[in-house]
Amino acid sequence: MNVPEELRYSTDHEWIRANGDRVRVGITDFAQDALGDVVFVDLPEESSPVEAGGVLGEVESTKSVSEIYAPVAGQVVAVNRALADAPERLNEDPYGEGWICEIVPADASSVDGLLDAGAYRQLIAD
Repeated sequence: MNVPEELRYSTDHEWIRANGDRVRVGITDFAQDALGDVVFVDLPEESSPVEAGGVLGEVESTKSVSEIYAPVAGQVVAVNRALADAPERLNEDPYGEGWICEIVPADASSVDGLLDAGAYRQLIAD
């Protein structure tokens, strides 16, 4: 399983990458593998507020429908609209072209409460 060192992770299998005053959010390689072939992504609305642990959207695969949760509280400032036409990017490149949205965190230090790569590897190994 690919678990990039520079990212932070939620226990719900989302990742975040800090980028200035915002964070980019996606689902992990572990999550996309468990889902199977992704066929549809329900994206959050730009400018919508989100709570940590709140639902950001949904991912529909050939196996199931799963919710995507916000790893931090804040405001959605960008969404990856390309996923509407190419939801398979979540499977093909979960840490790159398969990103879900960008959030400006309400509290920048909330990122520190997420798992680092080592802790996430331990979580998925259990």
